[in-house]
Amino acid sequence: MRTLTIFTLLIFFIISQNIFAQTDSLIFKTGTYMIGEVKSMDRNVLMVETDYSDKDFAVEWDGISEIYTSTYFLITLTDGERYNGTLKSTEPGKITIITNDGQEVETAHNDIVFLDDKDQGFWSQLYFSLDIGLDLTKANNLTQFSTRSTLGYIAERWSLDGYFNTLTSTQDEVDDIKRTDGGVGYKFFLPRDWYPLVSFDFLSNTEQKLDLRTTWKLGMGKYVLHTNTAYWGFSLGANNNNEQFTDQTNDRNSWEGFIGTELNLFNIGDLNLLTKLMVYPSFTESGRVRSDFNIDLKYEFPFDDDFYIKVGTTLNYDNKPVENASELDYVFHTGVGWQW
Repeated sequence: MRTLTIFTLLIFFIISQNIFAQTDSLIFKTGTYMIGEVKSMDRNVLMVETDYSDKDFAVEWDGISEIYTSTYFLITLTDGERYNGTLKSTEPGKITIITNDGQEVETAHNDIVFLDDKDQGFWSQLYFSLDIGLDLTKANNLTQFSTRSTLGYIAERWSLDGYFNTLTSTQDEVDDIKRTDGGVGYKFFLPRDWYPLVSFDFLSNTEQKLDLRTTWKLGMGKYVLHTNTAYWGFSLGANNNNEQFTDQTNDRNSWEGFIGTELNLFNIGDLNLLTKLMVYPSFTESGRVRSDFNIDLKYEFPFDDDFYIKVGTTLNYDNKPVENASELDYVFHTGVGWQW
């Protein structure tokens, strides 16, 4: 009898620990509910960990009618304001943020665009993606290999993100084509979705006879649209452009301005669209204008959204290239990738 009592108490203790460990509650618009630990929310997708599943649940944010958490989050709103605190639904379509200093901030449900569990540490705020494309053609032994990759970190008030892309094409009786570009950028988030930015980018390509172009940027940006379905921002500033060419006789160093825009559309079913345009009018080379354009369309597999197919184009234009170089260089990329 004593053994049975001890066993019963042990089972009760284990169950109680699991119940109290899962302290976040969700009520869906369908009337069903879920108890677990909310990990994050970004781009209208809420990630929830439960004891009864090996993999976190992905839940659409706009499918939730009520949320109650004891988990402590970094919270971002559509107007760019950021808070640290917990969440509590108070009335239909309204959520109260209870900050760490006891302040209560009421906001609309759809005005919350980002959540991150502050207890998850470094790895939860890191993101990464890699996609690879390969083309093989018997004619002229054509081989083309391309990669696109991103790596970034999002903190409470700043973000750091980088990218690295390559393309190599070889075929019989034709010079090899090579292209490499990459960069790293830093943003510090201010109220009302303003942010100063610093970035470094580089490009090497055979089409424009560039051994290496390096660009340092310093400027200011603002998101004019920041919701659970889209980001749209503009940036403006100045940069130093240093170029080394294959003939080694026309190297350039110039100062330019830049104006750019970036649009990111997500929650379009399983599709995501990212497009960027940057224009560089030169301050020190009269009449020279450069531009960079990128567009990527990504389809996430419904069985596992960590894997995707991507189709993208990168275009570089220079109205005053060096002698015998092309004004325009572009890459069309298709690949299968993985993101984390």
